[in-house]
Amino acid sequence: MSQSRIFLIVLFVYFISCGVSCKYNFTGASAAPDIKTISIQQFDNTANVVVASLSQSFSEKLRDKFLTQSNLSLSKNNGDLQLSGSITNYAVTPITIQGNTSAAQNRLSITVLAKFVNVKHPDQNWEQSFTNFADYSSSISYEQAESALIEEINDKISQDIFNRALADW
Repeated sequence: MSQSRIFLIVLFVYFISCGVSCKYNFTGASAAPDIKTISIQQFDNTANVVVASLSQSFSEKLRDKFLTQSNLSLSKNNGDLQLSGSITNYAVTPITIQGNTSAAQNRLSITVLAKFVNVKHPDQNWEQSFTNFADYSSSISYEQAESALIEEINDKISQDIFNRALADW
């Protein structure tokens, strides 16, 4: 057996074993070695338009983001990292007009105010608003599009918050 073939077999076995025992993170996210936990409080909905499930669905999306894209453990309270905040804006606006009076496309925009506290490294604390949106055709009703739009926006905003908290941008 040639040396190159042996090398490939060893390399293959290494990657297989690493897939089982190693955790690689390709998100660019990093926390200091002494940071082990994060607590994420429920984000209250203080927007003028209150969608009953938005607070819960956003908070869960944010928790899932940190659990799946980092090596942090979720702590109910007093994590090494702490996230809290509120949903401050929820608005549907027309973005493309057809004819003279009706919208051809609409946009749902959501704004979240997030407060990040790093207990062990307070110089990394911040408070910031994050806004994102999703567009939908007026050929479907808002009620038909709402849950998918919220899901898409929640994912975008939670990724933005995650990147701000852990990625070195």
